[in-house]
Amino acid sequence: MKKMSLKHTLTASAIMLLTLLFYHYGVKAAEEIHPNKALSGFPRQIGEWTGTEKFFDKNIYDILKVSDSFLADYYNPDGYPIYLYIGFYQSQREGELIHSPKNCMPGAGWNIEQSYLEELETPQTGKVKVIKLILQRGANKQVMLYWFHSQGRIISSEYMQKIYLVWDSVTRRRTDSAFLRLITPVIKSEDETAAVNRLKDFAEDIMPLLFEYIPS
Repeated sequence: MKKMSLKHTLTASAIMLLTLLFYHYGVKAAEEIHPNKALSGFPRQIGEWTGTEKFFDKNIYDILKVSDSFLADYYNPDGYPIYLYIGFYQSQREGELIHSPKNCMPGAGWNIEQSYLEELETPQTGKVKVIKLILQRGANKQVMLYWFHSQGRIISSEYMQKIYLVWDSVTRRRTDSAFLRLITPVIKSEDETAAVNRLKDFAEDIMPLLFEYIPS
């Protein structure tokens, strides 16, 4: 057992070392890729949804170190909201990496009650998986869908996002990627499923638009 444990430890250490080396040399040589179009031009009207652009405080942008971004609150005619955030990174060097909501939301006081995958289907992507979080803070509950949009891929795993980051930095000399986040509250007059379906419908509506802005 000790020999097997040592073997696994050495293998894991070797993989980590190789990853660090690839990341170090690949990212340094990576090109800075710009969005196809500035995210400030992202549509405010998407189907029945009307959006108003918002902005984080400056200190949040200092933490995110994002190259381009778009933040907006969208409402449908019934007054239900969806909060959209798109963050684009031209290159991900040290200190400029995408922040996972699984780290950020607890820091903002939201407890992650559930975390699992949700399926979307669009003509551009076919069936893809995105990450769903059920969040609770006191009596307030909300649902989040998020994913990483990297060089034409829809990635639903923080681990796979890092693997692709290293791979692309070496094989393509690119580390550009985007982060997409959708949030809606669970209104007292509805159940959780209705909130999830609202997010899924909106996500499927914006997916074609994302490919116009985010480089493949």
